[in-house]
Amino acid sequence: MPDHMMNLLYKSINEVIMLFRLKRIVVFSLALSLLTVASELAAQEIQWQTAYELSGFKATPRYDETMRFISQLDDHSDRITTSTFGISPQGRDLVYLVYDRDGLSDPAAIRKTGRIVLMVQACIHPGESEGKDAMLTFLRDLVVDGSMTRHFEKVSLLFIPIFNVDGHERFGPYGRINQNGPVEMGWRTTAQNLNLNRDYLKADAPEMQAWLRLFDAWRPSFFIDTHTTDGADYQYVLTYALETGGNMVAPLTQWQEKTYLPYIEKEMHKAGFPIFPYVSFRQWHDPRSGLVSGVAGPMFSQGYTALRNCPGLLIETHMLKPYKIRVESTRKMIEASLEILNKQSDQLSRLIAEANDYTAFTDFREKPFPLKFEVNMHDSSMVLFDGFAYDITKSALTGGDLFTYDNTKAVTFSLPLFNHAEVSNEVKLPEAYVIPPEWTEIIRRLELHGIRLTKLEEETELDVETYFFNFVSWHKNPYEGRQRLAQMQFETRRKTMPFAKGSALVPMDQPLAPLIAQMLEPRGNGSFLEWGFFNVIFEQKEYAESYVMEPLASKMCDSIPGLKEAFEAKKTENADFAANDWAQLNWFYSQTPWWDSHFMVYPVARIMKQ
Repeated sequence: MPDHMMNLLYKSINEVIMLFRLKRIVVFSLALSLLTVASELAAQEIQWQTAYELSGFKATPRYDETMRFISQLDDHSDRITTSTFGISPQGRDLVYLVYDRDGLSDPAAIRKTGRIVLMVQACIHPGESEGKDAMLTFLRDLVVDGSMTRHFEKVSLLFIPIFNVDGHERFGPYGRINQNGPVEMGWRTTAQNLNLNRDYLKADAPEMQAWLRLFDAWRPSFFIDTHTTDGADYQYVLTYALETGGNMVAPLTQWQEKTYLPYIEKEMHKAGFPIFPYVSFRQWHDPRSGLVSGVAGPMFSQGYTALRNCPGLLIETHMLKPYKIRVESTRKMIEASLEILNKQSDQLSRLIAEANDYTAFTDFREKPFPLKFEVNMHDSSMVLFDGFAYDITKSALTGGDLFTYDNTKAVTFSLPLFNHAEVSNEVKLPEAYVIPPEWTEIIRRLELHGIRLTKLEEETELDVETYFFNFVSWHKNPYEGRQRLAQMQFETRRKTMPFAKGSALVPMDQPLAPLIAQMLEPRGNGSFLEWGFFNVIFEQKEYAESYVMEPLASKMCDSIPGLKEAFEAKKTENADFAANDWAQLNWFYSQTPWWDSHFMVYPVARIMKQ
């Protein structure tokens, strides 16, 4: 073959080879691109699954993983905004998330649209993490799939995924011995060993002080606090509490009873989660003893929000049910609440506005204000309760009663429900309270709660009513880091007295009047005095020596009419006093001008209506 023909043949063969190679490269590149896209899609699908879902519905994410997912939601949707409202004692950010249909993140701007705010809180007790996992899946579906946006036409959402962030990171498998999952969880209390759900009114924890500022800025119209309950075994996956026992104004109470609750009960039943009021038996663990339901005090979340004219829902899933079912029931309860709030936003807004006007109005102060309630244990109604068969045997270890439930044998009991709360202590409200300036911490705590007050610009004499104590006693053990008063007796006196410049004048013509009364009235439900903020006023600081007081007491008996008779009467009435010579001489000392005029006197005064 000629050379030029041979060269042409080689050239043709090389072109064919190159073309084949090129096609292989193109095919390979295309396949690689497809694999990359598929891999990215797969990665994206995994990325939008929560840690709870990836674990097979058995685990809950740690703090950092939760915050990464929250940040991812924020990056994905312009309707979500995340921010912080404080820092924990161990240095962790307290994070909240806002979902608003217009992407608004300022509470005043949202209020201008006419939308109300639903506040949902999770992990105040970090071992009870259903609310966190329920809301993460809900928000993912909301912003990724676009489902359920119809529920936000008249509602915006404020969500705290982890309130007790330090307790959350005390993470391990031994957080709650009674609970069926998640596999690991956080601890009940904060790093300072405070239970935040006992701290709403006194606000000792830095986390709670930050929460109060957030709550006051946003002023939600409805509040949901998510928990898991301990106690007896029964069929209900989820129980709840609403403040309908008398500690809210009547129209808001009626709205919860007649509008909100029937809708929620119907929707939860349709979803396969029949609900029941929070379960507390008259005798621990024993259904047949009957059910008791009372009024929550303001140290609890729903009791606190009630005093602020904000309906609060306490969700309590049952600790023995599988974690997946507990999360699902919590999510459904929140979704159903969103639905009814979206439908009832205008009505609820009107009722709250009217309640705020009423509690700030003169008529509110004309009626006795209930400070505490007790359940009437002689007044009950029969209800059906879905429980399980159980046996009561004697413990071989302790000799006490041992309750053993059989959750394969469903039983519907007819039980007495004791839920009629009666006022056990009430007070005539003043027009204002006056707090001397040296009680700076009390003034600061009032301001934390958003309570309006003014400071006296100069020393001023005021006609006031004050409390003089003649007996106090304390609980034996501390509670939540404080030595609380157990009993007190006092009398009321009216007097004109000077108040120093800087004294705080706390007027009662404001919506938070119920909250102010509970804080400052000595017998308030968890008052500052009851929590021990004023314990120092019960300490006698000056004393009289017996060799000084003995001759003076004799002269006093001879010169002051009726004094000796009063002394002898006190000895007759009080055997301990009669047997204590120091106490007797100290009693005479208390009748002299040298006695401390501030001892056993409540420093917070009341300005009464003239």
